[in-house]
Amino acid sequence: MEDARARLRELPSVDEVLSRPAVRALEHRVGRAAVKAAAQKAIAAARQRILSGAAERAGELVPDQDVLSRAQREAEPRLRRVVNATGVVLHTNLGRAPLHPEAVARVSEIASGYSNLELDLDTGRRGHRSAAVEPLLCELFGAEAAHVVNNCAGATLLALAALGKGAAAVVSRGELVEIGGGFRVPEILEQSGCRLVEVGTTNRTRLSDYAAALDAHSRAVLLRVHRSNFALVGFTQEVTVAELAALARERGALVLHDLGSGALHLPDGIAESTAARSLADGADLVMVSGDKLLGGPQAGILLGRREPLDLCRRHPLARALRVDRLLLAALEATLQLYRRGRAGELPVNAALGVQPDELSRRATRLALDLQQRGISCSVVESEGRVGGGSIPLARLPGYGVALEAGVDLIEELRRGEPPVVALLRDDRVVLDVRCVADVGELAAAASAAWSRAGGPAPVGARLKQGYSGGEAPDGTEV
Repeated sequence: MEDARARLRELPSVDEVLSRPAVRALEHRVGRAAVKAAAQKAIAAARQRILSGAAERAGELVPDQDVLSRAQREAEPRLRRVVNATGVVLHTNLGRAPLHPEAVARVSEIASGYSNLELDLDTGRRGHRSAAVEPLLCELFGAEAAHVVNNCAGATLLALAALGKGAAAVVSRGELVEIGGGFRVPEILEQSGCRLVEVGTTNRTRLSDYAAALDAHSRAVLLRVHRSNFALVGFTQEVTVAELAALARERGALVLHDLGSGALHLPDGIAESTAARSLADGADLVMVSGDKLLGGPQAGILLGRREPLDLCRRHPLARALRVDRLLLAALEATLQLYRRGRAGELPVNAALGVQPDELSRRATRLALDLQQRGISCSVVESEGRVGGGSIPLARLPGYGVALEAGVDLIEELRRGEPPVVALLRDDRVVLDVRCVADVGELAAAASAAWSRAGGPAPVGARLKQGYSGGEAPDGTEV
């Protein structure tokens, strides 16, 4: 213990580290704040090593290289583009839907200067933020009116607060779901000022259950919630939106449908409820996401009849949940692609609709590229997912490339430039190619990560050393 205390006293101060020539030189490139934070972390790490019994010499406790590498990381952006090699198209942790290049260009154009965000250029009067996209949303979804907020949970909260505060919100027990981040439908209802009234059972809810709830409560809204991230199968029963709407009209109630996925166009073989169908069936308001199956930016879109939607637009929460010009620019560009019949170009639709034979060819190109870099690998079948709480039972047959490596390679892939998020299956790293636009970029990133992880020596190097096990690059299974 005495020895540890003595070594702790040998640790340099932050000012001493910052005065070193190599550290001072880096300060001019990345800034003093990043270098200072790096010095503090390097000293803290050295202190921890001493306390754990490490046997470093005093001069090596806080080496320049440690400070420099930490400073470089401190200066890097925290939010970075990553390569999605998981096969999950709408990966929530990876930002869900990538934007189409035309949407990206519109964001850049609008972000670079001023815009008519809340100005009607025809009249010169103040307008509302959804004006740029409302006509497109109404046309594409068949709605009377539309409004956009920051996400779908916000859209549902706004609708319930504006239309159901103090009233009963009647929900099937099988729809009281928990969404990402631990947020639950009952909690959203509580924040909106509604009183939750559960009807039916987990697996079976009948129209008579809703009717009984309306009999028992003078003011009520009927809330339908899409089970986005799980499915009920087997002995089940649920009421259709059309049946709910007919009951609501008889009793003077509203039907609100938290649908989530926002699908307008789906590749063959993938089925999902749509907002247009719900509106046609009589729902008063439907709430959907912009960054799920719609393929645009994160947004909560309210669609439906004008009277209830105007009440939502005028509610104080609408300002708290309002969107900025960048989101609206991306959403408008995305909707224009649908209007022009180019929905298949959206990255989400392209990834969902790509055929297995194309994925096989893509995986083969990746495997050959890796083999040419001296890495043994093989093409394997890989089943993808839609993700993002959309169509949980859908399975997307595809292909990937498997490398005989484990956790170390997975971690090094994430630390690379660009970072790669891959799969770990049966102690092998699998690079699913469904969402990979540039196979060459992925091959380069995987090769660099392989080297950093200390993977087996490249096949060519082993052969030069007289190693006779395994196969040469041109004999590796692809």
